[in-house]
Amino acid sequence: MLKQRLQQKLLQKLSPQQIQMIKLLEVPAIQMEQRIKKELEENPALEEGVDDSADEVIQTDQDQEEEAVTDEREQEEFSLDDYIGDDDEIPEYRLQQQNYSRDDERRQDVPFSAGSTFHENLLAQLGLRELTEKQKTIGEFIIGNIDEDGYLRREISNIADDLAFLQNVNASEEEISEVLSIVQDLDPAGVGARNLQECLLLQIIRKDQSLPRISLARQILENHFEDFSKRHYDKITLKLGVSSDDLKEAVDEILKLSPKPGSTMSENAEASARQIIPDFILEMGEDGFDLHLNSPNLPELRLSREYTEMLRNYSKEKGKNREIKNALNFVKQKIDSARWFIDAIKQRQNTLLVTMNAILRYQEDYFRNGDETKLKPMILKDVAEMTGLDISTVSRVVSSKYIQTHFGIFPLKYFFSEGLQTESGEEVSTREIKKILQECIDNEDKRKPLTDETLTEILQEKGYHIARRTVAKYREQLNIPVARLRKEI
Repeated sequence: MLKQRLQQKLLQKLSPQQIQMIKLLEVPAIQMEQRIKKELEENPALEEGVDDSADEVIQTDQDQEEEAVTDEREQEEFSLDDYIGDDDEIPEYRLQQQNYSRDDERRQDVPFSAGSTFHENLLAQLGLRELTEKQKTIGEFIIGNIDEDGYLRREISNIADDLAFLQNVNASEEEISEVLSIVQDLDPAGVGARNLQECLLLQIIRKDQSLPRISLARQILENHFEDFSKRHYDKITLKLGVSSDDLKEAVDEILKLSPKPGSTMSENAEASARQIIPDFILEMGEDGFDLHLNSPNLPELRLSREYTEMLRNYSKEKGKNREIKNALNFVKQKIDSARWFIDAIKQRQNTLLVTMNAILRYQEDYFRNGDETKLKPMILKDVAEMTGLDISTVSRVVSSKYIQTHFGIFPLKYFFSEGLQTESGEEVSTREIKKILQECIDNEDKRKPLTDETLTEILQEKGYHIARRTVAKYREQLNIPVARLRKEI
């Protein structure tokens, strides 16, 4: 049965300028210059240049624009005065104001450097081998199926089928295995393995087999991998008839190997290609802190004189035909877009500085000397309340942003942590708890590593009321395995 009913909903509609600003807030300094260049290329009403008294600026508010569009059938389509100011007006959107340090020589802007990808590196090495055209095709196909960790996760039979269907190459499993052996001989050692055991073996066989510890390590990986992965060292000692000291030397050699040979190379290539450039620069002066946005290469922006003049001329036309109306609409749209972008840049800079200044005030004791113990518990809500901004806005500012201080470069997320009360009622940062956990585990007896229960007791003795499951969570966040997997001989 159909029924009709009235329902009221409160919806918030974002203006184009708000959407523009929200998107720009998430852009870090390293990408901001490219973002502005993209806008300059796409909008001819926006141009790069130094402001002077001959420039013109748009001053219309949104309400006036909407009213002009609504009344366009009854009156002249646009009010020229709403869009073009007096000739002697000077724009106020200078983008480089306070965007650089007073001491530019102290700023360390890290340049970009190009780096080849993991797969490109493998293909380049393969090209140096003497191969037939068929082997080269097979080798390139195998490399294309290697994941970022360096593993080949596909069966040889599946690769044979894909080569036949996709490359029109009929290759037997023996031919593919032969080429796979060549790929597995490339650098880094361990690449092209089908599982962890094969990965570690590919690395250990490149070492000097005449050394007893290397030879023993190879035996363990070949014949006792399951016992090794479960840390059943006593069983290995009995089966191989070796001493604990000899076993320890062999295990140490295995632990030096990389379980993910591809990820190491990918991380190095990514790090070389995408260096960190801080969004903020904080310096200690005689009068206190000196905070700047780090954007010395951002151009100054202004509205195009040509387009503002076009708007003026089109608006003076009497009895506008369709062509003139379309041209007027186009010019107005481009000028609106340029004005919104300039305003969004201004708002972005202001929001970034307001947010970072709030963090600076909240963590003032820490920023004086970088003492981690001085970091107070701080969450997004704390900064939102200080600035009057939405939590989502603060989150966007913090995301992917860095600050350069006199004691290092840090992501803004580093300064945020939850709080925990001690026995005395004092609130401390969870970062302090993690630091204690790390120190306890670093100093533990590796033959009898500390369990989560023991770590909980240690923290409680120090006055920190914390549950075992919370200790386990913090340990995992520190990428520290459970006690059983930390056990050494």
